[in-house]
Amino acid sequence: MKRVTEQNREQLFSRRMMLVGGLQATFGAALIARLGYLSISQNKYYQTLAEDNRVQMIIVPPRRGWIVDRHGAPIAINQSAFRVDAIPDQMDKENIDRELDLLTQLLDIDPEERQRIRDEIMSKSGYRPVQVADNIPYDQYAAVTVRLPELPGIEPMRGFRRFYPAGPAVGHLVGYVGAASREEYEAEDNNPLLVTPGFKIGKEGLEETLEKRLRGQPGGQRVELTARGRLVRELEPKPDRSGGTVQLALDAGLHEFAARRMGLESGACIVLDCLTGEILAMASMPAYDPNSFSDGIGRTEWRLLSENERRPLVNKTLNALYPPGSTLKPMASLALQGQGIDPEERVFCPGGYQLGNRFFRCLGKHGSVDMNRAIAKSCNTYFYAMGHRVGYDVIADMARKLTLGATYDLPVVSQSYGTIPDSEWKMRKYDRPWTSADTLNAIIGQGYVILNPLQLAVMSGRIASGRAIDPKLVGVHPKPAPLLDIPTQHLDVARRGMWQVVNGDGTAGASRLPLDGIEMGGKTGTAQVRRLSSGDGRNVPWKYRDHGLFIGFAPVDKPRFAVSVVIEHGMGGSRAAAPVARDVLTYLYDREKAMASLEQMEEQWGGSLKQRTAAFHQHVLDVANANAAPSPTPSEGDGA
Repeated sequence: MKRVTEQNREQLFSRRMMLVGGLQATFGAALIARLGYLSISQNKYYQTLAEDNRVQMIIVPPRRGWIVDRHGAPIAINQSAFRVDAIPDQMDKENIDRELDLLTQLLDIDPEERQRIRDEIMSKSGYRPVQVADNIPYDQYAAVTVRLPELPGIEPMRGFRRFYPAGPAVGHLVGYVGAASREEYEAEDNNPLLVTPGFKIGKEGLEETLEKRLRGQPGGQRVELTARGRLVRELEPKPDRSGGTVQLALDAGLHEFAARRMGLESGACIVLDCLTGEILAMASMPAYDPNSFSDGIGRTEWRLLSENERRPLVNKTLNALYPPGSTLKPMASLALQGQGIDPEERVFCPGGYQLGNRFFRCLGKHGSVDMNRAIAKSCNTYFYAMGHRVGYDVIADMARKLTLGATYDLPVVSQSYGTIPDSEWKMRKYDRPWTSADTLNAIIGQGYVILNPLQLAVMSGRIASGRAIDPKLVGVHPKPAPLLDIPTQHLDVARRGMWQVVNGDGTAGASRLPLDGIEMGGKTGTAQVRRLSSGDGRNVPWKYRDHGLFIGFAPVDKPRFAVSVVIEHGMGGSRAAAPVARDVLTYLYDREKAMASLEQMEEQWGGSLKQRTAAFHQHVLDVANANAAPSPTPSEGDGA
């Protein structure tokens, strides 16, 4: 009995040993399998994690792509620049105030900026730099460099800054660059490139709309760090890739000339190739200098500029709307001929047109006029009578055929397309029927009609060439646009009338081209801002004076270039706008003559465009610093 019990115990013990051994073997096998999985299958993953703990990539911002004109002349380029950054983990935090005091002395850092730098250094860690100063002069860069033994963690660096050779002449066209805002950073899923010191993105104009093409691909500098983030050594760099060069249809020389010719007048000048639609010049004045804006301006200065009555922050070629006045009369002549009106039919002008109990005045008493004469002398009475006969809806159809009131496929931030009204539009907007008085106002470019200067230039180009041009800003497009479905004889009538405006006894006779064998056709316009009791507007404040407009083309015998000019409160197209168009078109055929004339004007005005723009902005800055309201700028004698 005893032997049986011992035998049972031995069997029980053996079974337990086998169970424990099996469990141990199973656990050991699982452990070995897990180790094998981690060391073999997951080797690359954990090697990458270890590498990330040991190696850090410092982003190197890419160089921004250039913007050049149709001939390859630079419009927006990069220049060498100097900057100073701080590496928080390489700085002696106990002596940070001593370092900042020295940097403040060397770099002229103001107290507010010094506090910003200190806060960022104390809050950040690792090898990510903190910007101390950007775009500093070489003498300050050299001063920091020779004092580096006293400035541990401070890194003076060479980089690039955006530079615009033409300065304010291209401000509205290309915009400027600046540091990314919080919203822009979040919109790109917290892209670390956007918060890299020294990196800037497009803020307005082509710099903003062409950002993807201009930005390029960032590079990087790989550095080996300790577990505490201290630099051990620099590893092989990854080169950046510069952004692409963008070629514009623009002629940079012509564009700058147009901007200089307008000076600090408030307005716009556009020149198109009326065969292809290429935009050769697109100047809006007065403008800001994008070189200054890229370095940053204060909020007060920005506010004062935005509130200035001459609106230097508004791109008037696209975002300003004006009653076009009599510049629409050549377009109206096409619509009238399309309704069967004989251009030789005459209307007697006694100084206006009687509609019911209201007398609509004309610019003069022109007597008996036909269509050509009505365009040449800008006779409102003729167009009142004919517009009343055919109705405005058919004229609105022709206006739209010439792209008035349209938006264009252009790489711009925004464009205001204005209004070409008709009976349906008025009923929809005001719930009132169209009236005959509305027709009389609209046919002479007043009433509900408002347009931007680019639309007027395209209209002029379509009338001049008879082609369905659309404006093009990027690239060179040598192929002519297709022909419009407007009879050539109708276009010839409008062109002859526009020839008489300048070369006959029309309203712009003083603006003939000073060139042998080359003539300009055109049409002046005056857009009323406020009804004046008497006189030509010289005795009223600038902001209440009439706008001056002009559209034109040259040469008359074989049209190639179309132009539109708007001078805000210029008191008439023949007085203010037509001379600008004359000089701009002269530049296309005789640059020396045009430049000589311009230099004489700038001498009378008191300096070049860059000098006067700088003085204008300095005035605003002085007012901002004095914390006072801005005074009127510039003087009434400035500009065209």
